[in-house]
Amino acid sequence: MGPERQNVKESEAATRGEPEPEQARESSNRERRQRFRRIWYQMKRNPLTIIGILMILSMVFVAIFAPVIAPHPEDRAGHNFEKGAVAPSLEHPMGTDTQGRDILSRIFFGARLSLGMGVVVLGIAGTAGITLGLIAGYVGGLPQTIIMRLTDTFLALPGLILALAVAATLGPSLINLMLAIAFAWWTQYARLVHGEVLSVKQEEFVEASEAIGASRIRVMFREILPNIMSPLSVKLTLDMGFVIIAIAGLAFLGFGAEPPTPDWGVMIAQGRQHVINYWWISVFPGLAISYTVLAFNFLGDGLRDIMDVEVN
Repeated sequence: MGPERQNVKESEAATRGEPEPEQARESSNRERRQRFRRIWYQMKRNPLTIIGILMILSMVFVAIFAPVIAPHPEDRAGHNFEKGAVAPSLEHPMGTDTQGRDILSRIFFGARLSLGMGVVVLGIAGTAGITLGLIAGYVGGLPQTIIMRLTDTFLALPGLILALAVAATLGPSLINLMLAIAFAWWTQYARLVHGEVLSVKQEEFVEASEAIGASRIRVMFREILPNIMSPLSVKLTLDMGFVIIAIAGLAFLGFGAEPPTPDWGVMIAQGRQHVINYWWISVFPGLAISYTVLAFNFLGDGLRDIMDVEVN
């Protein structure tokens, strides 16, 4: 867009009593900063959110420092049959599995694996879904029809069943497991972002950017996306717990990490045959999954209350 055309648009906007593009953008940025400060103030006063944050931080701490704080880091792999199926004690607070490996140590290393895989899955699914949702909502027309019909087709299938089918096709491995879950998860973000874009694409800050000749990519990722982050942040937080359950579930069925990798789902699967006599082999990894999922649900519910948004 040339300078003459830009000046004409700004003059027309001034004639209609509309704010100039730079003023509208500055006003939008100021409102955004005020909103974030208000959210942070409310987060500090919401006990549910604080509890969730502390629980997540504890899991992140365990994942990062697992080699240091694990009582028996050598039990990450290998075996020691002389200590097989030892009940919880001072030396082994959560007992050992049938191969003599300390369960607490393996849970610590499993936290690193589960959290890391959850972040990767949401990174892939979120990036694909958000990008497609932005294109469908802002560009419209044929791209919108194709993307949303494809999204509807994927949503018609149960997500876990679809992920299971993809994992079975690709074969058991950590990479294939993450790709399978991400393949089934992107549709939720495409649908959410599409609806949010339709509600904000006519706002003044979007029209202001278009008036000064901003490209579609800039408008979508620099103007629209930051203004729809509230429902997205809630969705991502809640989904982290569901993704960890999906990872553990598929690993339990044999489509994830291969033994002796310390994966929570694999640990539960290995202990299910001995649950009557050696209950601790499966119970403690299950409690680790429950603790992590509960932490992200606490944080997600707190953020949803604070931001006053609804996500599906």
